[in-house]
Amino acid sequence: MARLFGTNGIREVVGGPFTAPFVTRVAAAIASVVPPGRPIAVGWDGRTSSPAFSRIVSGTLALAGHRVIELGLLPTPAIQYSVPRVGAGLGLIVTASHNPPEFNGIKCIASEGLEASREFEEAIEAAVEHGATPSMPFDRIGEIASDPQGAHRYLDGILGLVDRGRIAARKFTVVLDCANGASVVTSPTLLRRLGCRVVTLNGQVDGTFPGHFPEPTEANLADLRRTVSTVGADLGIAHDGDADRAVYVDSSGRYVPGEEMLALLARDAVERHHGGVVVTSISSPQSVEDAIRPHGGTVEYTRVGSPAISHAMQRTGAVFGGEDNGGLIFPEFQLARDGAMSVAATLDLVARAGRPLADLLRELPHYTLLKEKVDCPVTRRAAVLDRVGETLTAGAERVVTLDGLKVYRDGGWVLVRPSGTEPLLRVIAEAKDAPAARALADRALAAVRAAVAAPG
Repeated sequence: MARLFGTNGIREVVGGPFTAPFVTRVAAAIASVVPPGRPIAVGWDGRTSSPAFSRIVSGTLALAGHRVIELGLLPTPAIQYSVPRVGAGLGLIVTASHNPPEFNGIKCIASEGLEASREFEEAIEAAVEHGATPSMPFDRIGEIASDPQGAHRYLDGILGLVDRGRIAARKFTVVLDCANGASVVTSPTLLRRLGCRVVTLNGQVDGTFPGHFPEPTEANLADLRRTVSTVGADLGIAHDGDADRAVYVDSSGRYVPGEEMLALLARDAVERHHGGVVVTSISSPQSVEDAIRPHGGTVEYTRVGSPAISHAMQRTGAVFGGEDNGGLIFPEFQLARDGAMSVAATLDLVARAGRPLADLLRELPHYTLLKEKVDCPVTRRAAVLDRVGETLTAGAERVVTLDGLKVYRDGGWVLVRPSGTEPLLRVIAEAKDAPAARALADRALAAVRAAVAAPG
């Protein structure tokens, strides 16, 4: 059985694997797996193909007898927040998140708003494999209705969890880079309702992403960094294409690595709860443990990807969770990566502390974290990882195989794992100082490249 779902849903190139017939097959498979009864919510991001593919999804579901509630163009976390609140038994999001503009995809959301389990995805894959084509006679076709309240519902929920008056009193100036994505319909309004002066970049929805690619990396955010310094802003904020992530620039124009915000907000959550569990992925830095341990916090590690983290948070009753890419989860709001909730929580923390973000970040333990990648065909990943393991594990202090291969040695660690969204292997290394991290990364990169180049 072919695997269709990666770390965060299906993602493929439009006009390549991701075509109208393919989406119809997937939607028909979903219609056959989900029992009739509760409606299915459908939402989408701002990619050029998303409205058209969403209509294929809605129409296929309705023709199979399901009631559909279209939530429209919204950030992924706003759709997740709406799924249980409109009484849906399932949510479907047509999105490819941070992937380049030629991609699109489908994410499945369970009735409580969490990303669907791997078991549910496997059931869909099996139904696609078997060619499920459910249909109904004319008098049992499902209805397609619209719900236009998603943005208002979502923002009201966020605003109810922070001290709006305290934030507004600070009169923050914020530069917001919407990346021409789905955050356009929510985040500028959120900041204004928090009393901020907002300077917006790439603030119109455009699925060609003319400002920069929708991945909020340091290289893609040169305009944001420059504008923060030019206007004297308190901070800069950037979202990815579907706004389930937020990354930051401090008042000096410095790009803040995601691992720093993960550690800072994890520490804040543990302090506020007087202890508790923080869930993060195996790729996250040691600084998270170091930051929360003095305040009674403990860390539980999972496989990479927000589905694994959110389900572990639900199981453990965690006070916080997330990854070092800007995808943070605030369980008092919802068990989903949430860029806008991250923005509100960050402003609330800075207002409460009465000090700039840069000052708060300087209090954290610091390591050097390096991230690299090597192209590798999906069909060769397992064999390449086996070869890499033979090289890297010799003499290691500890080896973890929770997700890929994580090897501890020389006062640091290196992780080699297959990407869940692209045909490549990721190499992540961490150590207390840059030369040690570089040495760990280079050793792993050499092993990976040699394994990829090897015949067979």
